[in-house]
Amino acid sequence: MTRSVQVRVPATSANLGPGFDTLGLALSVYDELIVTELPAPGLEITVSGEGAADVPTDASHLVVRAMAYAYEAFGRTMPGVRLEAVNAIPHGRGMGSSGAAVVSGLLAAKGLLAGDVEIGADALLRLATELEGHPDNVAPALFGGLTIAWVDEHGPQHKKLLVHRGVAPLVFVPDFTMSTSVARGFDPLQVTREDAIFNLSRSALLVAALTQSPDLLFAATEDKLHQSYRAQAMVETDKLVRALRAEGFAAVVSGAGPSVLVLADGPGQRLAAAEVAAHTTDTPWDARMLAVDVRGGMVRDHTEGSTPL
Repeated sequence: MTRSVQVRVPATSANLGPGFDTLGLALSVYDELIVTELPAPGLEITVSGEGAADVPTDASHLVVRAMAYAYEAFGRTMPGVRLEAVNAIPHGRGMGSSGAAVVSGLLAAKGLLAGDVEIGADALLRLATELEGHPDNVAPALFGGLTIAWVDEHGPQHKKLLVHRGVAPLVFVPDFTMSTSVARGFDPLQVTREDAIFNLSRSALLVAALTQSPDLLFAATEDKLHQSYRAQAMVETDKLVRALRAEGFAAVVSGAGPSVLVLADGPGQRLAAAEVAAHTTDTPWDARMLAVDVRGGMVRDHTEGSTPL
């Protein structure tokens, strides 16, 4: 019987203000796909939803590239596959779409190789980081919740933390995009000692705020390492962040932008933040009131008559 797997991976927001390239949060928006082995070599790719008109439908598709990377890493030949993707994560908006695609491909490979090669959590994070270049998005996409990611002599590592139930994420998504590589081009090669200390203190405080004390989120989301430098490339994003923070909301650039993340300490605060956004800029913002995803990426057997992996 032809083997098939179903994969579901959440959106993510990285940095969260001061936690540059370190902190990430999984959000309740999901890309879903079904990957089925074909009896002969080849690819059949269909994409619907976000990015459907723009993503490639050949071997350069990021999900397929990630699958091929995993098969090669474990010395296996990748079969022909049929990929059916339903994308809900906006592309180029700072919500981890590329990280989600990488994780989706790796989880699909994990599911199809189950029983032959067992791909554990450490291997998944290592492969995902090699493909993505840094672990801050792929860690929460894989494991859910709030993640602290770092790299040591053994490779990429992570710690997953449960977010306080009072934290209510709100993401403002614009209709324009931002390239992560372009955004990174505005980052300085050096920062002052004072700015480094500032961000160290805020990053430590942010972990406490997200897990124990949501009332500290406003102070904890201050940043001096990257957002101000990138502001010139995202004028409307910077304007919205400043307006929201002026009203006391814990607003930050989501990932590389241009979306804006508000870490509210309750549903009522999200409604008030949406009101501020509606009257701040000429740019239309899609206000998405989300939850923190706690499970991360999932794969299960989709073969007819099968049981979940």
